[in-house]
Amino acid sequence: MNNNKHTRILAGVLTALAMACTAQAQADVVDNSFYPYRESAPSAPGLITGMTINQANVAQFRDIIDPAFYNFIEQGWVEIKVGETTSFDLHPNYVEASRAGLGNVSLGAKPGELNGWQAGRPFPEEPDASDPRAGEKLAWNYKYGYNWGDSAAIYPFYWKYRDMNTDKVERTIKFNFHFLNFTGRVNQEPLPAITPNPSELFRGIYVQVLEPHDVRNTQLLIHRAMDDLKRDNSWLYLGFQRRVRRLATGQVTDAFLGSDLMIEDFEGYNGRISDMNWAYKGTRYMLMPFYNHNELQLDTETHQDSDGYQVVAFSGKGGCFPNITWQLRKVYEVEATPVDGSHPLSRRVHFMDAQTFTIPRTVAYDRKGSMWKTFTIGQAHPDHHLPANQGSGVSIDDSFSMIDVQAMHCTTGQFKGQVDPSLSTPDMFSVQHMRATGN
Repeated sequence: MNNNKHTRILAGVLTALAMACTAQAQADVVDNSFYPYRESAPSAPGLITGMTINQANVAQFRDIIDPAFYNFIEQGWVEIKVGETTSFDLHPNYVEASRAGLGNVSLGAKPGELNGWQAGRPFPEEPDASDPRAGEKLAWNYKYGYNWGDSAAIYPFYWKYRDMNTDKVERTIKFNFHFLNFTGRVNQEPLPAITPNPSELFRGIYVQVLEPHDVRNTQLLIHRAMDDLKRDNSWLYLGFQRRVRRLATGQVTDAFLGSDLMIEDFEGYNGRISDMNWAYKGTRYMLMPFYNHNELQLDTETHQDSDGYQVVAFSGKGGCFPNITWQLRKVYEVEATPVDGSHPLSRRVHFMDAQTFTIPRTVAYDRKGSMWKTFTIGQAHPDHHLPANQGSGVSIDDSFSMIDVQAMHCTTGQFKGQVDPSLSTPDMFSVQHMRATGN
């Protein structure tokens, strides 16, 4: 009898230990995903914080720079300054939502289907090279990432069209961009979703052109459904026509307002998971455009707001490169090939930041397989930015450069990103608002 009792006690102890080990393992999965630099910062031979990488020394850093940007430095188009690797901690509520969902989320039978997601990072586990759908899981992590949090605005947002050969700024467009998550909300009221939501939307993007006069009040509205297999609903309001028209699917891959960007390029990738085949190509440490905005030498000549905010300055070949620092960071390389054979690209190679799941670097190839465009989105730490962004846990999109290497042309972006829910209210994300604003 005593032996049976001791056996039951031992079994209970072993079960409790097993459960504790499992809980610790799960905690480690989430912590490793969100805090990759907690134990130590990455390093590379010869790489020193504060150094400049240029045409003379870039060869020794080939392994930590993506091929397109390596080529820019090698040609003498740009130099980059190395900054200290720092942690961009996302909001604790988003981390805890990811912890709560761990093990509950799974892929469906085909790309675009996802089961069990409520909020947070769907797949915080390290990608497995032997998993044929590892790239798809990383794409979901991006789609349901914390880029701009629950809502935010780029207010204002300046795009410059530049000729790389002549250094000429051909055109400047001033926008406001607004972002709003309808579901999966973790920080801004209402939580966890905005209701009513009869169209079952996940996200809305609303864009308004402020200047110049010929395109003033052009507006773009994008509704992205929770169901990834449903196509986005997109509308364009043209100020000179004073009417709203629905965008055809193919128009998201046209040049937007004559720039070097497609609508599909926004934020690194602005499309459905099911529109691409996703392939995980590996994990590496690379120099990426992450920095503290307030510590940069900023643009003192143009676009200074009344509150004293200054945007990132640009220089280099054609003025196409932001004057920022670059950090050595953990990166997932993911290749996206379009499902539709008529797509203007044959593939994009995304370099996803492993901590934030933003896409700071993308290289795009034309249908013949030749390098066509390269996209840089600078990421600013929220605690070294506007006071409203401090403590937001949002990696702030803060500058961009889309370079068409075949046309020797670029479009650059200078930002005033604000994580302020009052700037992006639900009523803005409607066709009725477009009409009312346009009249």
